[in-house]
Amino acid sequence: MANTIHDIGIASQIGTYRDAVEVPANARWFCTAGTPGLGPDGSLAPDVTGQAAAAWGHVIALLEKADMTIADVVNVTQYLVRADDIPAYAEVRARFLGAARPASTLLVVPALVRPDLLLEVEVLAAKA
Repeated sequence: MANTIHDIGIASQIGTYRDAVEVPANARWFCTAGTPGLGPDGSLAPDVTGQAAAAWGHVIALLEKADMTIADVVNVTQYLVRADDIPAYAEVRARFLGAARPASTLLVVPALVRPDLLLEVEVLAAKA
């Protein structure tokens, strides 16, 4: 069973995502917490590109642990602390998403739990 895409033309005016994704009945759900770009040793890249690549790498690893892939992601919520970082972040995001087009929300927030974090990514995935 595949997810059903519902587009009304809004998302295509802004970026590479879907207006809505409908998940089939009886799908297995997977949800991540807000995932920053911290390394397992606590290291952190100084720029948004490095932090974004690390965060998305963590998301991919978590999906793999659940026997899922990026194609199973139906919704992404992203938090950035600087609006100026959106273009650089979007390039990294596009590289990790490939052809996947989940529903998506990006928020620019005043701060995250640690002042050195520039972003967090959380995903919701479903697999039949």
